[in-house]
Amino acid sequence: MELAAASSAARPTGAALSKRPSSKSSFRLRCASLNSLRLRRVFDVFDKNQDGLVSVHEIGQALALLGLDVEISDLHSTIKSFIQPSNDGLNFDDFLSLHQSLSDTYFAYDDDEESVVASAAECEGKRKMYQEELDLSEAFKVFDEDGDGFISAKELQVVLAKLGFQEGNEIDRVQQMITSVDRNHDGLVDLFEFKDMMRTTVLVPSS
Repeated sequence: MELAAASSAARPTGAALSKRPSSKSSFRLRCASLNSLRLRRVFDVFDKNQDGLVSVHEIGQALALLGLDVEISDLHSTIKSFIQPSNDGLNFDDFLSLHQSLSDTYFAYDDDEESVVASAAECEGKRKMYQEELDLSEAFKVFDEDGDGFISAKELQVVLAKLGFQEGNEIDRVQQMITSVDRNHDGLVDLFEFKDMMRTTVLVPSS
């Protein structure tokens, strides 16, 4: 966005916008959720007064900090069509639309089928990893019954017993499980150790 906006703002008023291919195909993050997060952070940086709108003046200030001398009138002519009639600046959705338009204009490229599939697979892989992290964090809270941020052998045994795992009846087995992942040897399992344990330990429910 920063580079695209700068390129657009530096053009004289009325200059025609035409698509041209770019070799910088990695400029855009093709995983939508990650790209949206990045743009949200950029938007918040531009929104100096934190009113939920990015004004032409605020964008001009941001570009000035980047060492770009841009005429406010030229900048306004570039982004005015993206500003809602009742607003004094771009809201986040408008900001996304502006970014998409500039990206398509200055950083357009044609994805072949193979790269599209690879990008989709990458996004899906990251989504699954993120979901797994969330699931393990929630599971940790279930085991950490007293909420102190650690799982003791007793807490682990109680939950395993409730879930019907045979380890729930054998405290020695539970302690062995903890020892196998207890990096700092404090006899307790923290969140990171718990994740390692859940990813490496095979539990078999009691019959």
